[in-house]
Amino acid sequence: MAESGMKRQSLLNGALVLVIATALVKVIGALFKIPITNLIGPVGRGYFGSAYNIFIPVYNIAMAGLPVAISKLVAQNIALGRYRDVRLIFKIAKRLFFLTGVVGMLILMILAYPYAKSINTTQVIPSILVIAPSIFFCCMMSAYRGYYSGLRNMNPTAVSQVIEALGKLILGTLLAKFTMDHGMNNFKEGKKVFGKVVTTEAEALSATYPYAAAAAVAGVTIGTVFALGYLILRHRLKKDGISKAMLRSSPKPLQVKNLTYQLIGIAIPVVASTIIMNLTNFIDSWSIQFRLSHAIASNEGLIRAMYETALNTANIVTSDLKTYLYGAYETALDFKNLIPAFTMTLGVSAIPVLSEAWTLKNKREIKKAVESVIRVIMLIAMPAGIGMAVLAKPILSILYKDMSSLSIAAPVMAYYGYATFLIAFSQPLTNMLQGIGRMDIPMKTLAVAAVFKILINFIFVGIPKYNIFGAVIGTVVFYVIIVAGGMFFLIRETKVKLNYFNIFIKPLFCSVLCGAAAWSSHGLLSMVLKFGDPSSRLNGANVATLLAIGIAVVVYGLSLLFSRTIAKTDLNMLPGGEKISKILEKYGFIG
Repeated sequence: MAESGMKRQSLLNGALVLVIATALVKVIGALFKIPITNLIGPVGRGYFGSAYNIFIPVYNIAMAGLPVAISKLVAQNIALGRYRDVRLIFKIAKRLFFLTGVVGMLILMILAYPYAKSINTTQVIPSILVIAPSIFFCCMMSAYRGYYSGLRNMNPTAVSQVIEALGKLILGTLLAKFTMDHGMNNFKEGKKVFGKVVTTEAEALSATYPYAAAAAVAGVTIGTVFALGYLILRHRLKKDGISKAMLRSSPKPLQVKNLTYQLIGIAIPVVASTIIMNLTNFIDSWSIQFRLSHAIASNEGLIRAMYETALNTANIVTSDLKTYLYGAYETALDFKNLIPAFTMTLGVSAIPVLSEAWTLKNKREIKKAVESVIRVIMLIAMPAGIGMAVLAKPILSILYKDMSSLSIAAPVMAYYGYATFLIAFSQPLTNMLQGIGRMDIPMKTLAVAAVFKILINFIFVGIPKYNIFGAVIGTVVFYVIIVAGGMFFLIRETKVKLNYFNIFIKPLFCSVLCGAAAWSSHGLLSMVLKFGDPSSRLNGANVATLLAIGIAVVVYGLSLLFSRTIAKTDLNMLPGGEKISKILEKYGFIG
């Protein structure tokens, strides 16, 4: 059994730490992406997104795949009181991650040119080469983050995430602005713009965008260097909480070879699942752009007619049309991934909790953890997704000043909003299956879902009248398959009898009320609040949107209380939660 003197966080307490960090990271990310989008435009954002889409598969293997194996194995040994094994696992993990980081960095550099050629966008190569070294630093960070996750101490991970985001924000924005200014100043002075002779402002912008995007990406790489430095320093100064007494009471550790085999044995299916997921995303990105090129070649006139106002406003030349559409789609993806970024923290916290409960065969704790994860995800994802869907256009209008691609990005954002609860649940569901030792199940469901997604992309994106919106269809089908398959196997393996009414129906009812409040109040307020310059951020329309969001939050909060949707067990796992639950229980507001 784990020592009682070792300070460890509960499932929701650990998740809360990561949620706070994620909130800060998302705010910082918005402060980065909004000015970056305004600086380098949809075309530059398209290059930025294309580089990210080849980087993300390797990045996610490092940050969300391999650390799962460390977290699970550390948690299992903590539960059994094998603290010497825990220390040895960390040493082995650092060696493995060093090798993974070097290989990953080289692979990304080698793939840069063939990837760029395959999407007919060689201008993305500078961005890929600049971001490649961050793979190594991310891998080394993963060793520390996975280790502390297994110890159920999410604080080091949280702080390192914020440091990484700040580095990206400050340096990425400054470097991108400098590059854009440099390119346009050369044009005004009649000089070559990054080695190209240009005659119009549109041509000058087109020549500058690839290097401005690479400059923005440089901030990402520098941020990972700072974050890794913090984790190394933190570990040397504060250690890991395992005392000398705990080590003395611990049995003799297993051989390095045995622990290495265990670690790799857990890691292989986890990594395979992550590879499938990210390979799918890579193929998704490639196929969308490839089929967009086909759709444009088939009937460019129809596509230009569909987005006539947006394309004329942005002064988009034919060679940039595909990248423009993809850049608009990428803007909507920022919001598609917003809520899942928060709910993912529940999955990260669930791995060590479920691993310990499963190791000790504690059925009560297994049921408690599974229901808490699902219920909290639905309470967060359902209202946020519906609200994001009904207010897609006004939200984008607030964040992106003079955004020409609003008519494209807003509908995409709305469609993904309604599917947010599926997207947000997919990763924590995968983590719960990994926590109980069934790492193979996510791999299988992902493989099936990936085939459907890629096929749907090839069919629908290549049809001119659907173009970029065909990608939405494939993505929704993808997550339906993952969640349906994962839930079936989770229930079968754990034999947990879920209270579907409390964890699904009640949150859905409250979320619909929340969405209705947002939609109706925004409509009414928009008719009343008509002041300010429409081109300014401070105007009646934007104020109406913010007030509508506030009203929706209040309506949702009240509906949760009166429907008694919040569970006492969930509140008790939060810092100070017992006091809150007693007050709510006194007035009959808690389930």
